[in-house]
Amino acid sequence: MKIDFAKENGLVPAIIQDATTNKVLMLGFMNDEAFQKTQKEKRVTFFSRTKNRLWTKGEESGNYLNVVSIQMDCDNDTLLIKANPVGSVCHTGADTCWKEKNNKGNLDFLTELEQTIETRKNSPTQDSYTSKLFAEGINKVAQKVGEEAIEMVIESKDNNNDLFLNESADLLFHYLILLQAKGFKLQDVIAKLEARKK
Repeated sequence: MKIDFAKENGLVPAIIQDATTNKVLMLGFMNDEAFQKTQKEKRVTFFSRTKNRLWTKGEESGNYLNVVSIQMDCDNDTLLIKANPVGSVCHTGADTCWKEKNNKGNLDFLTELEQTIETRKNSPTQDSYTSKLFAEGINKVAQKVGEEAIEMVIESKDNNNDLFLNESADLLFHYLILLQAKGFKLQDVIAKLEARKK
């Protein structure tokens, strides 16, 4: 990969994209040294124009960007880096540096929901329904998925769309819990579907 750092005073823009959701997370700049460090350590490092030094995203907050892949554009002067973010990306606490408008039904919500479910599994709390379900074991979780599937099928045969959508939401929620209980995420299922498409 031969990047043309000479075009813009030794810096090239680096667009960071979530490797799972494809959401654009942030934009930074890299010089050759920052790029080499990013490749070596598999964590995104920028050249900070305000601090005039290398800056690894998350070096203070712990919210690193773990590199999955790096691509170069057709002019060899812009990078697209797909990464798995650890924690929030923006200094405001948001998961992207761009405000999203009209994101009703945004599928990124599923990623957030998965993270919450994973937290309830790994750090259980007494007042959490999800934590209690994990504590009851895989058989109980699987049973709940079966129950919710039957209830959704029953509602699909009637004309009450609100009840149908409620049961659909219950089924999806419990399915995500089952995936976590088995040690998987929705992305693993998506990968299977993508493989079938090929």
